[in-house]
Amino acid sequence: MKRFTLLVAVVSGLLLATVHAADKEVDLKGVKCIVATDKDAKADKTADYKGGKVYFCCGNCPKAFAKDEKKFGTKANAQLVQTGQTKQGKCPISGAEINNEKELTVGGAKVKFCCDNCKGKVEKEKGDKQLEMVFGEDAWKKGEFKVETK
Repeated sequence: MKRFTLLVAVVSGLLLATVHAADKEVDLKGVKCIVATDKDAKADKTADYKGGKVYFCCGNCPKAFAKDEKKFGTKANAQLVQTGQTKQGKCPISGAEINNEKELTVGGAKVKFCCDNCKGKVEKEKGDKQLEMVFGEDAWKKGEFKVETK
C-alpha cells in the first residue's frame, strides 16, 4: 500500500508539473498584434495556430485572422518565433544546417542562418519583404520551424 501511495504521489506531481508548464505565460513585451500591427498584443486575445497561440490587441482581430489566415500567416509565423513557442531546425533561406553565430532579429524574432550569404540577403531587405523571406510558408518549411509542445 505504501508503494501505491508513493506512486500516486509521484504521478500526481508529474501531472501538476505538466499542467504548470502548459500554462506558462508567454512574454508579450514588444509583441504587436498581427492584424492591427501598431497595437500591443494582449494575453487574453488569442487564436490557436499551428499548435501554438497567436496574440491580438482586441476581440475583433482574431475574427479577421480566422476569416483569412493566409493573409496574416507570415506575421503569425513571426509571432510564434518571437514569443518563443517554436524551435528552428534549419536555415529559412537555404534549408541548410544553422550556424548559431549567424543570428539576426527579424520582426522582433531572433532567427539563425547557415552562413553570412543567407543572413546578408535578409539584412538587405526591409519590412514585409524581409518578413516574407524568413517567415513566409516556403521559408517556414525550409527552416523546419516547429511549435514546441509542452
